[in-house]
Amino acid sequence: MQIAILTFDGFNELDSFIAVGILNRMKPKGWKAFITCPADTVTSMNGVTIQAEQPLEFASTADAVIIGSGIKTREIAQDRDMLARLQLDPARQIIGAQCSGTLLLAKLGLIGDLPACTDLTTKPWVIEAGVRVLDQPFYAEGNIGTAGGCLAAQYLAAWILLRAASREDAEAALHYVAPVGQKEDYVARAIASVIDYMPNEMATRSA
Repeated sequence: MQIAILTFDGFNELDSFIAVGILNRMKPKGWKAFITCPADTVTSMNGVTIQAEQPLEFASTADAVIIGSGIKTREIAQDRDMLARLQLDPARQIIGAQCSGTLLLAKLGLIGDLPACTDLTTKPWVIEAGVRVLDQPFYAEGNIGTAGGCLAAQYLAAWILLRAASREDAEAALHYVAPVGQKEDYVARAIASVIDYMPNEMATRSA
C-alpha cells in the first residue's frame, strides 16, 4: 500500500506528520506513507523546512492520498498548473482531505454532490466552492473522505487502515500513538468516529 501525504508550502505540521506517523505503523506489512510535495523542499506554516520523499506526480499513482492543509491553500486552489499535476481517481484510489485540503478536493472536482468536513477558517471558502459543510470531524462516502480540525488526522488514518487493512490493524496503530492511561478510550473514540462510513464487511474483518 503506497500512500501520498500531499504537503505543500505553508503546510500544517499536524496534518502531515500525524497521518504519516500512524500509517507508517504498517511498514512491516508492506505499507509506506510518503511526504509528497510540489518541490524538493517545503516550509511549514511555522517555519519547519522538510525534504520531499516523493514528487507531487506520485499522488496520481498512489493507492491512497491524503491532501493536507496549510496557510497557502487558497493560492494553490487558484494555481491551475499545480492542480493539473494531480490526476486523482476515486475509482481506483482512496482519497482523503483535511481542513483546507477539502478546498483542493473541491477544486479538483472530486467532491461532487457530497457533503464534506473542513476547519472553521476554511468553511466559508468551501461553501463558496459549492460544497455543503458538515459540523462534524469526519465524513466519507465511497473512496472520498474529509476531516475537519488538525487532530482529525487520526480519523483519516484510521479510515484508510479500515478500508485497506483491517480493524485490528487500525486499532493497533492508534493504540501505539494514544496517550498512556487513555489508550482504550482513545482508540474506541477514533474508531467510532469513522466506523459508520465503512461497508459492514470492512468494518468487522480481521487481519
